[in-house]
Amino acid sequence: MDILDVFSWSLIPLTIRLAIPITLAAIGGTFSERSGVINIGLEGMMLMGAFGGVYGTYLSGNPWVGVFTALIMGALIGGIHAILSVKFKANQVVIGVGINILAMGFTTVMTRAIWGTEGMSSQVKGIQEITIPLLNKIPVIGGIFTKQTPYLYLTFLIIFVGWYLMYKTKIGLRLRAIGDNPKAAKTAGVSIEKYRYFFVTLSGILSGLGGAYLSLVQNNLFVQNMTAGRGFIALAANIFGGWNPLGSFFASMIFAFAQAIRFNMFEVNIPNQFIQILPYLATLIILVGFSRKTRAPEALGEIDE
Repeated sequence: MDILDVFSWSLIPLTIRLAIPITLAAIGGTFSERSGVINIGLEGMMLMGAFGGVYGTYLSGNPWVGVFTALIMGALIGGIHAILSVKFKANQVVIGVGINILAMGFTTVMTRAIWGTEGMSSQVKGIQEITIPLLNKIPVIGGIFTKQTPYLYLTFLIIFVGWYLMYKTKIGLRLRAIGDNPKAAKTAGVSIEKYRYFFVTLSGILSGLGGAYLSLVQNNLFVQNMTAGRGFIALAANIFGGWNPLGSFFASMIFAFAQAIRFNMFEVNIPNQFIQILPYLATLIILVGFSRKTRAPEALGEIDE
């Protein structure tokens, strides 16, 4: 296989599918960090969501109940992060690391306890693809509405709502003010604590939603550590995207493109180990090369208000 054959039109739909979980977690990170709370626990939140999605489906037989379970688990972990960060003013980086370790240990132990297997659950019913009548007949773009996961449309809706909320509403204006100058926002009568509680918890919900995509759309089962660093890639997408929901999406597409290329390169005469590291190498290069050009919220990580 020639190296040029790696780049084909099939990369486009594959890139979009791979970008969905990264985008959801990245937007979650955007909301959290715009409120001034560092969130490197996205990986653990996604992993808990992936486990919750399968467990809820396993109990009910309905994958949408699994998605709801993933949202609940994401909210719980996000809420823990919020309480420790806002109420107890603990070190936010340490909290994120703790969440990642907790999620890995919890899901491993519970997988063993529930399914009696090491590192893998039994298969469950996944979310079915849908075709939207009439819209699928539109020339050129009709493929977007043909046999696609509902997650695709939900993700685009979240991107638009997230961008509109942040830049076109008073809530978004206050959120950005809290992230840049919490003292000024507090003087203006904004409840900093309430905003941080809500948006850090929301970051857990969105990350849990992204995790459920991995287990209910891509795999139909839970596998130990199945997020495989996507939470950290989402954190990088949030930074590269300028702490902007729309920017996070485009950055996620870049990282997902690196993943998509990896799938097409297995037939190229390149050692498999080098192919596997492509998405992470792209993440590292982009962070080193472009992170200095993006402006983080000025009060990001500040414990005292």
